[in-house]
Amino acid sequence: MAEIRNYTFNFGPQHPAAHGVLRLVLEVDGETIVRADPHIGLLHRATEKLAESKPYNHSIGYMDRLDYVSMMCNEHGYVLAIEKLLGLTPPPRAQYIRVMFDEITRVLNHLLWLGAHALDIGAMTVFLYCFREREELMDCYEAVSGARMHATYYRPGGVYRDLPEKMPQYKTSKWHSEKEVARLNANRQGSLLDFIWDFTERFPMRVDEYETLLTDNRIWKQRTVGIGAVTAERAMQLGFTGPMLRGSGVEWDLRKKQPYAVYDQLDFEIPIGVHGDCYDRYLVRVEEMRQSNKIIRQCVEWLRKNPGPVMADNKKVVPPTRMAMKEDMEALIHHFKLFTEGYCVPAGEAYTTIEHPKGEYGVYLVSDGANKPYRLKIRAASYPHLAAIGEMVKGHMIADLVAVISSIDIVFGEIDR
Repeated sequence: MAEIRNYTFNFGPQHPAAHGVLRLVLEVDGETIVRADPHIGLLHRATEKLAESKPYNHSIGYMDRLDYVSMMCNEHGYVLAIEKLLGLTPPPRAQYIRVMFDEITRVLNHLLWLGAHALDIGAMTVFLYCFREREELMDCYEAVSGARMHATYYRPGGVYRDLPEKMPQYKTSKWHSEKEVARLNANRQGSLLDFIWDFTERFPMRVDEYETLLTDNRIWKQRTVGIGAVTAERAMQLGFTGPMLRGSGVEWDLRKKQPYAVYDQLDFEIPIGVHGDCYDRYLVRVEEMRQSNKIIRQCVEWLRKNPGPVMADNKKVVPPTRMAMKEDMEALIHHFKLFTEGYCVPAGEAYTTIEHPKGEYGVYLVSDGANKPYRLKIRAASYPHLAAIGEMVKGHMIADLVAVISSIDIVFGEIDR
């Protein structure tokens, strides 16, 4: 008799379905997974260590690059920790702008997740549909910060600047005819708020399109129903948060349970699943996009009616305006000092959390009274979810592993922080 042994091999780190530089050591019995051991640290970007060697305001841009699909949400967690230590409260308009962009970021994250999840399971079209909507939301990022991804828009005390009164326009070129440009610019004639409002009018119908392709699709359900199921009790023991926890039927959302910014003044629902499988996690995220759309609309309505400052009135932390800087020598010196030396934060420690698109994103900040953090520790939202992957895929097929990894929604920038 030939000796039959389990086969051990690497899944990743150069695998398109690994969602980053994930190395999984798989032990399989035929096609069935017996054990999956995740190996991380192949990306290691040392964000926490780098932040400890720089003034507080120099590290905001590093946060964007952690989970590079949820840029402004990462900034929000870090900026809230600094504000907590400084005892600083941003003006209401700044808080509404932050919430609006948090939700735009949540939609951006879920669109990329949905497109990649569908692609991993074998559906190509959804990826193209999702990027059509992402393109418009990226234009909103670009309008306020000049960057399409790493915005560095949130600052301690508020946001970098108020929302623009006009949107950038497409111009005729060898790629776009006059007729095509007129169509592309049709919803760009007003302010950024008008552009966002126009997007929110159309977006629910776009989500309906994704659901038409997937939700009742026989193949989609065969690939996701009952795959990677986690009970509510086990999800809490494993430290799940966000859509992973809500997919298992636990109604826990920091926007409702521990409100920050102005979430307690907005009307929205928390979608929850029943079985905790890949299909429920999909349904939860799709409904979250609809709820985010609802929140964005409420923010646009409030911002239209309530003009005002977008930065706190604290000259120690907030730089002077560009106009003042160019006319007044004192303001120029002040600006130079703020952006080279930064500001000293009172000694103490703070932990702030936000409801990140992937779960609970926390920033633990320790200050010794200097102009740079003594210690920065980030609680990455998807890190505990990755730790549970061995348990989730045991007994499933190799093809199901791909569905489970993409249903977790991992980005390695924050895992290997």
